[in-house]
Amino acid sequence: MANFFLDNDDIRFLFEHIDVAQLARLQEDDFVHGGDDGSGYAPRDAADAVDNYRRILEVVGEIAAEVVAPNAEQVDAEGNTLNPDGTVTLHPLVSENLRRLSQADLMGFTLPRKYGGLFCPNLIYTMATEIISRADASLMNMFGLQGIAETINAFADDRVKDATLPRFCTGEVTGAMVLTEPDAGSDLQAVRLRAYQDAQGNWFLNGVKRFITNGCGEILLVLARSEPEISDGRGLSLFITERSPKVRVRHLEHKLGIHGSPTCELVFDDTPCQLIGERQRGLITYVMALMNGARVGISAQSLGIGEAAFRLARTYAHTREQFGGPIERLPAVAELVTDMKVHVEAARALAYETSRICDHEINNHRVMESFPDLPAEEKKRRQQLARQLKRINGMMTPMAKYYCSEMACTVSNQAIQVLGGSGYMKDYAAERYFRDARITTIYEGTSQLQVVAAVRGVASGAFEHWTAEWDVRTYDDPLLMQLRDQLVEAKNKVLEAVRYVKTQSTQYLDLAGRRLVDSAIAVIIGHLLLGQGAVNQRKKVVARRFIAQQLPVLQTNCAKVLSGDMSPLTEYEVLAGPVPAAV
Repeated sequence: MANFFLDNDDIRFLFEHIDVAQLARLQEDDFVHGGDDGSGYAPRDAADAVDNYRRILEVVGEIAAEVVAPNAEQVDAEGNTLNPDGTVTLHPLVSENLRRLSQADLMGFTLPRKYGGLFCPNLIYTMATEIISRADASLMNMFGLQGIAETINAFADDRVKDATLPRFCTGEVTGAMVLTEPDAGSDLQAVRLRAYQDAQGNWFLNGVKRFITNGCGEILLVLARSEPEISDGRGLSLFITERSPKVRVRHLEHKLGIHGSPTCELVFDDTPCQLIGERQRGLITYVMALMNGARVGISAQSLGIGEAAFRLARTYAHTREQFGGPIERLPAVAELVTDMKVHVEAARALAYETSRICDHEINNHRVMESFPDLPAEEKKRRQQLARQLKRINGMMTPMAKYYCSEMACTVSNQAIQVLGGSGYMKDYAAERYFRDARITTIYEGTSQLQVVAAVRGVASGAFEHWTAEWDVRTYDDPLLMQLRDQLVEAKNKVLEAVRYVKTQSTQYLDLAGRRLVDSAIAVIIGHLLLGQGAVNQRKKVVARRFIAQQLPVLQTNCAKVLSGDMSPLTEYEVLAGPVPAAV
């Protein structure tokens, strides 16, 4: 039987290469429960946990290959249906996909076992999300929205958690993060949807939300203005409500891609709701945590699209004959195909490293919350670790979302190029991958916003802190040592550019941001690939190719930063020209 986990050598390699056993020990508090936490499913030790994770991924891989992938073309062609009463009927094959995932107990992937969840680390969830996205990227927008349940688990009271989380785990409900409005897209501080209380203290919602992924889901987390006198983000709170006649889907968006995922415009009409956590922390604390998880999810979705597009191009280049042989023998095509493969594996290395760091941060925070009476020295150590992980994760998460989504667009575009005219036709899935990929650079924060977030980490020391350990690693192979030295030199060029930027205006940091972030990412991925190359001969070749291709680009980017050119800002009107006259 086909299996999208077992047939992916790189995911299986990284499953073995990354210290998953260490993540299991963090996740399970070093197995203090001894395999008995009351659920009947707790692993006894690290080996048992890792074996469980592997079996789960095999199940995900089988469902993705045998059920989801065969349905994808029809789901894309037919989409979902908006009913006259303001409800949405999912495509029957989408419902079937969700039913099969629920039957396999995969809809509570990271939730605690006491609610019926699998309690997997974020890294394993990222792998599973990639596998599902390779089969159908649109399904990820329901399977991959489990971060909504995680937010409820992290911030809601026990009454709300007990009422909702078991239903997520059984697949009875799906969720939506209801943030965006017609006049509040990337700028969520401008949210205007009103939350108000009646005389008895009950909360209600009034207003419109737009571009809501899976807005027809049963459980809605809604960002709303609870303090009308405060116009910025401090006036926003987070609320939970359930699908009812008081929430109406007014419109289903007609989109370029991901047609299996309903994107809704919602109207709230005095909709009863409950406050999550504390007032005024909706955007500053809760939504930021929710969006960080969502951005890692989009990284995984992008990986799945990139992997699917590469595989199609690789097969076509091998089987399509022109000029007396397969087109993969043509140098231009050979370079396209090999660079696609390296690009996917580079993005995967970054996304999985980000997920690993997320697991460390999440579990360190969980221990501090669960055990407030830790010994003073242990508490101090964990508080210091929390600050370090927050800084690094604050840089890595937007980096992963930015790099992986841009990769998906590039690789799916190149797949069409490899297939030529056939790639432009609907006879092949290449055009669907391209359409599906395009949204990944936009939702959950555009690439431009990810760069703005990531460059702060590059400029404030998080990049230098991350690379410090890798700079001094030693390898038995002289080639790897030579490549490591090149990366150290490249890092110094990035830091030189950072020092220059700090002498300029704040605007220049944002203007130079993409070049600085691209350069920092090249160094980080280069080190990750070297670490892989130390234990795998093929990965050494991948590392060499990646570094050889990226370091000249890095040098050019740093030189451009050092030029100090601000003409896109200072001479905008001249360069952009006049605003076109209305037609």
